[in-house]
Amino acid sequence: MKQSFQKYTGAIPWMASNSVAANLFMLFFLVGGLIVAGNIRQEVFPEFETGMVTVSVVYPGASPEEVERGIILAVEEAVQRVDGIKEISSTAYEGMAMVNLEVLDGTDTKIFARDVESEIKAITSLPDEAQSPVVSVVNRRREVITHAIYGDIPPEVLREIAEEFRDTLIQDSDITQVQLSGIRDYEIHVEVPQENLRRYGLTLKDVASRISSVSVELPGGSINTSGGEIMVRMKERRDLAREYASLPMLTPGDGSNVLLEDIATITEGFSDSKQYGTFNGKPAIQVEVYRVGDEKPIELAKAVRNKVEIFKTGLPEGVSISLVRDSSEVFEQRAKLLVRNGYMGLALVFILLALFLEIRLAFWVSMGIPVSVLGSFIFLSTTDFSINVISMFAFIVTLGIVVDDAIVVGENIYSSRESGVSGHGNGHEHENENGHENKLNGTDGQEVANIDAAIQGTRAVGIPVVFSILTNVIAFIPIMFVPGMMGKFFGVIPVVVIAVFLVSLVESLFILPAHLSHMSR
Repeated sequence: MKQSFQKYTGAIPWMASNSVAANLFMLFFLVGGLIVAGNIRQEVFPEFETGMVTVSVVYPGASPEEVERGIILAVEEAVQRVDGIKEISSTAYEGMAMVNLEVLDGTDTKIFARDVESEIKAITSLPDEAQSPVVSVVNRRREVITHAIYGDIPPEVLREIAEEFRDTLIQDSDITQVQLSGIRDYEIHVEVPQENLRRYGLTLKDVASRISSVSVELPGGSINTSGGEIMVRMKERRDLAREYASLPMLTPGDGSNVLLEDIATITEGFSDSKQYGTFNGKPAIQVEVYRVGDEKPIELAKAVRNKVEIFKTGLPEGVSISLVRDSSEVFEQRAKLLVRNGYMGLALVFILLALFLEIRLAFWVSMGIPVSVLGSFIFLSTTDFSINVISMFAFIVTLGIVVDDAIVVGENIYSSRESGVSGHGNGHEHENENGHENKLNGTDGQEVANIDAAIQGTRAVGIPVVFSILTNVIAFIPIMFVPGMMGKFFGVIPVVVIAVFLVSLVESLFILPAHLSHMSR
């Protein structure tokens, strides 16, 4: 039996007349997108290499002018020989120099940092008082949530409580990386009066050399024995003041020893620093929790809050713990905004099309939003894509545009069907195998007319719809080529938008006509 729509050729007629293929295609986008979306990495802000390397040199007691003349000029001259530098910016502080190096796009930052370190080590003109230069790659820290532990208590006790809280967090299987901020390093202070140095004929350099020579921990190789291999290690590391007190400084001929505690006062404390942390006007230490690997911001923050509620009950009097920053709230708010806008878009499209056209057409046109959004995850998963506040913003941008092509195609199919594109009412004339004309019953004739209307209605607006989508795609492409940090930050927007638009184009030209071609009048 020859049916009128069989005279058409191409992908659109084939899909319009094969609803099973169209439904499988739609399920592939919906189900596949849901599965892939659940496995995509989630983070508050996109992760990328900053392309920055810093060289820091501590020069105690030096003014900014001395830091510039003695360190910065020498470092800048040395790093000029390294390939891949885009820009150099230097800052001279009191007692410290900081040189920032921005690398060219495409340059391996780690290899670049090693080359810079080699050139820095070759510098021979740095002041003797300056400490060894430190070369480091600037990384974006993926902080999720931060709490402050504060109170009017001794700093030793405050740090001990903060370290106990950090250990409590790390014991949770959902929490991996925790760091303390606003703390000073432990130090052992050795104060030697001048008269004691004169009495025993010592200098401060002699005392320092003796202390450094005994506080060591070195591997000593191995010894092969009949029972197996024995590892040898020199363990003379000293971490407490009392361990240094018994250190011999002099050994006179009479067999007696002059110990360090005999000539010096040894105390434990913190390193001198002009930086300190406060919260609500009281000394404080920040406990920062970072996302690592596949950890999700919302789940990570929830686990931290649970630990805080338990830890808070055991704090001593006068010590409190409070929330400082919670980036997961930004992530959660953006996710709720995306879902809310999606629901609103679905509702508006469905209601308006149902009022002016019909309910089934409104339903299938509205399905273009979830199909396009979820289907895009399948293609985005093949890239270095993550769900973050920037990528969710890109999805929000597409919600107002993605259904436009489906509305155009759906309305034109509806108009073609209502106007009777094949010239017949509910019945159409066809020839049977014997050459006689046999009028199809109303149901079969209506199906043929619907398929004809879907094919012709889609083809009539196919080219304008394609160029409309391509115009939107081209409008976002320039964002992919924005240079610098801004380009790395917002580079995910055009990737998301293009993926959603292309899936929307496939849905409107191949899936939607198949659904509308099997609608009853």
